[in-house]
Amino acid sequence: MHAPRLFTVFILAVVPTLAFAADTEWRRYSVPSTGTSVDMPVSIFTSDAGAPENGTGRRFFTQDRRADLTVQSLPNPGNDSPATFLAKMRPPAGIIYKRVTPGFFVVSSIRDDRIWYNRCNRGQGSMNCVLINYPAAEKRQWDEVVTRISRTLRG
Repeated sequence: MHAPRLFTVFILAVVPTLAFAADTEWRRYSVPSTGTSVDMPVSIFTSDAGAPENGTGRRFFTQDRRADLTVQSLPNPGNDSPATFLAKMRPPAGIIYKRVTPGFFVVSSIRDDRIWYNRCNRGQGSMNCVLINYPAAEKRQWDEVVTRISRTLRG
């Protein structure tokens, strides 16, 4: 009797994951004042949460607020390299993934059962960034989405 119930719970848990990947609608989002742009999954991030705390851009949430995406440009008046800019930001200890090049940096880790991902591309006097936070338990279903967002960041 417990096996059919467990199977039903499993199916219900998998169905949203399949819909998540299959029904994603993408649009190009741009920060008008800086030209920073990125492909954004508008069918996932449906709620506009307004301006970010720092810099220029927008923040978006999923309908249930379990995940968020911030697209922003941060001032970099000294035109610091990505490595120097990242060091000045004092990222938290325990970073799981870190990649730094002359043109961008990416850092990611887990905090409070949530994955946080941050990529910033070096611009002229700015760092153009995407920040994504989502449940760590949903990592596999977010991998493709995060990769596309990251690879399409321009600015």
